[in-house]
Amino acid sequence: MMNKNFDPTTFEQDLYKRWCEKGYFTPKPDPDKKPFTIVIPPPNITGQLHMGHALNNTLQDVIIRYKRMDGYAALWLPGTDHASIATELKIVEQIQSEGQTKQSIGREAFLKRAYAWKEKFGGRIVEQLKRLGSSCDWTREAFTMDERCNKAVREVFVNLYDKGLIYRGNRMTHWCPSCGTAISDAEIEYEEQASALWHIRYPYTDGSGYMIVATTRPETLLGDTAVAVNPSDEKYVDVVGKTMRLPLTDRVIPVIADDYVELGFGTGAVKITPAHDPNDFEVGKRHNLELITVIDDKGIMNENAGKYCGMTREEARKAVVEDLKALDLMEKIEPYTHNVGVCYRCHTDIEPKACEQWYLKMDDLAKPAIEVVKNGETNFIPKRFEKIYFNWMENIKDWCISRQLWWGHRIPCWYCDDCGKMTVAKVDPTECKHCGSKNIRQEEDVLDTWFSSALWPFSTLGYPDKTEDLAYFYPTNLLVTAYDIIFFWVARMIFSGIEHMGKTPFPEVLIHGIVRDSQGRKMSKSLGNGVDPLLLIDKYGADALRYSLCTGVAPGGDIRYSDDRMEAGRNFMNKLWNASRFVALNCEGKEIPEGLGELNAADKWILTKLNNVVAEVRKNLDKYEIGLALAKIYDFVWSDYCDWYIELTKPFLYGQDEDKKIATLRVLRYVLKQILKLMHPFVPFITEKIWTEFDFSETVVLERYPVYDEATVFDREYEEFEEVKEIIIKIRNVRAQMNVPPAKRFSLYLLTDPTALSDATTYIEKLAGVSKVSFVTDKAQAGDKVARAVTNKAELFIPLGELVDVDKERARLNKEIGKVTAEINRGKGMLNNAGFLAKAPEALVNAEKEKLAKNEDLLDRLNAQLKDLD
Repeated sequence: MMNKNFDPTTFEQDLYKRWCEKGYFTPKPDPDKKPFTIVIPPPNITGQLHMGHALNNTLQDVIIRYKRMDGYAALWLPGTDHASIATELKIVEQIQSEGQTKQSIGREAFLKRAYAWKEKFGGRIVEQLKRLGSSCDWTREAFTMDERCNKAVREVFVNLYDKGLIYRGNRMTHWCPSCGTAISDAEIEYEEQASALWHIRYPYTDGSGYMIVATTRPETLLGDTAVAVNPSDEKYVDVVGKTMRLPLTDRVIPVIADDYVELGFGTGAVKITPAHDPNDFEVGKRHNLELITVIDDKGIMNENAGKYCGMTREEARKAVVEDLKALDLMEKIEPYTHNVGVCYRCHTDIEPKACEQWYLKMDDLAKPAIEVVKNGETNFIPKRFEKIYFNWMENIKDWCISRQLWWGHRIPCWYCDDCGKMTVAKVDPTECKHCGSKNIRQEEDVLDTWFSSALWPFSTLGYPDKTEDLAYFYPTNLLVTAYDIIFFWVARMIFSGIEHMGKTPFPEVLIHGIVRDSQGRKMSKSLGNGVDPLLLIDKYGADALRYSLCTGVAPGGDIRYSDDRMEAGRNFMNKLWNASRFVALNCEGKEIPEGLGELNAADKWILTKLNNVVAEVRKNLDKYEIGLALAKIYDFVWSDYCDWYIELTKPFLYGQDEDKKIATLRVLRYVLKQILKLMHPFVPFITEKIWTEFDFSETVVLERYPVYDEATVFDREYEEFEEVKEIIIKIRNVRAQMNVPPAKRFSLYLLTDPTALSDATTYIEKLAGVSKVSFVTDKAQAGDKVARAVTNKAELFIPLGELVDVDKERARLNKEIGKVTAEINRGKGMLNNAGFLAKAPEALVNAEKEKLAKNEDLLDRLNAQLKDLD
């Protein structure tokens, strides 16, 4: 017997454990089935479940459960990402708390700590995903640094290196002083910052005056090696080739001419700091200028900065400005707002830095990746997100793939200390392949985390080995991800799949938005508006959370979280539970045959409605319109099944005819069974719990998703019963308008063709509180004073005397009209008062206007009721 109250805490985790033990989520390559594969966007091992994870994984789970039930060999392959920077920072914090540094303990000890940390905390988010109900195949769980993925990374790196696509070069790169590593273009965010434009005087060495140079970074002046002007700038024709004394130093630098300087912009002169600006770096190469680095890897001024050595960039900026003012070398300072590149992880200002890094050439890889989206081999849903993809791929630069970290895939390159050459190999070499020397050492740097993530759709299936999984499940079928990592991850997976597997990794990319708060703001620690999904699961259950995330969700669209959504989810779960319990209680002690028996009008109506919903939901799910599908299921379950059909069955369930009782229970059970299957992908726990309470089969997880069944579609009877519903609704409206007590029963006269409705009188009498239904051929047969309502096919007449005491109702209405009229006059008086309008807050004025409109509408309705009464 089902418990009286719905309490998800009593069964959710037990059900999930059973699903895993039974292997329901573990598909096998099956030639008789089509595969459907989704690889999970691997969460960081440092991560904890947040609302973004909850949304992303709920959407994936809805789709994979639907496909599993629809007969596919459905694989949702899970795993986690090693998250180089984020994890390294955690370990460094741990080491520093012990008064040590990572350098003091050494690389081997550091990596032991990192793996220990991963073992202790890395599985945390996996367990949290299980709480959500994620039906992943945990037997295939991957980790971006496990043996399988590491083998794939080495295979890919060496193959790309052998093709000449990976190279090592001294180039200007983005450096994060806080993370202590180079980062790629994709890892830069731009923030608008209020700063200043400092106009500095650079004196000529010949004493002929000075040149004014404007900069947003006066602290880098210490690394200047030239000042550039445009060769076509007539203003500076005579000064090109002259020298000037670099302020605050004893160095002399030249004035050079270069087309990089925009003609007519600012003063027309630009300071050139090749070591600290990417554009200046290129100018420096063209003019053979010296690179003078004045800021170190931690964002601190170094020994080349003279007396400013040891200061932070911000401290040095202030000091340099003050010293320039003291020497009368500051022409002016203007407020200036501009976009500054920051690290997407820690939001520290990026420092451009010239250094040796490893790069992946992107031109040849990007072209086929652009083409597969243009020709429709890979489609973005919604299509508008292709613009972000194309914008990134068509303007892509070589990818800086090396990171100055210890946690990650160490670059498989060994340097020979004897011949100086490099050995790049898939397996650790024991000697230099060029000279045979044993004196070799491995590259210290590791690969960008996204390098291994880019291989995820095939590395997780066994690549480079030709495994059965790889042959069957690749290409995958769908990627579900948020729009903020299209260029971080999606683009890189596409070009990697094409390059190494010869096929795009997925034909469809479903893009979803983010979860915002009720005010539409992005959830963040700084705003304090984040919501812990695990606390919501503890309070409401996983199904209520999943429901709240799917409600109203549309491809590409953000959703707004509110407690009301969670309450609505819980209410819906309670509604389903109570309806199921009602069916169970009525079936108790009875032998209810499977399938359907003799059907009455209400049965045919609900079965037809069910089929229509099944067809629409399938269409929505096939297009990943999850919010629309759930809305249709909700309306059917709440309104059609619970509020209508269950009430329509009660005359038979509580009647004396046992055959009709059993026939009705067969339909109730049958439709409930289809409802549980329809709802299962969205709310798996409650549907499985109810399914097993009824003992329909071992599990709903592997049941076939409902299909449109022509044999149980009754279009004519459906239309006829829709008319019955409309009649009942009209009668209920009359009751509400005239304040008729629920227990009051009255006669109903119907002016319509009786043939279609003669079998429906029982439903009208029971659900509308009618004592007797009579069919008439003329209005006069209903009497003089009647309440009247109209449907598409009938006119309804109810004797007023049976509804209310006419004299008392007239007096009540007149009294109510008097009150409302007085309130309308008061409102109009206030809104016509110029003083009130001038002094009252706008919100108060709007509230009065809204109140007046509502009262005027109420007066119209009261007058209409009075007219009907007379």
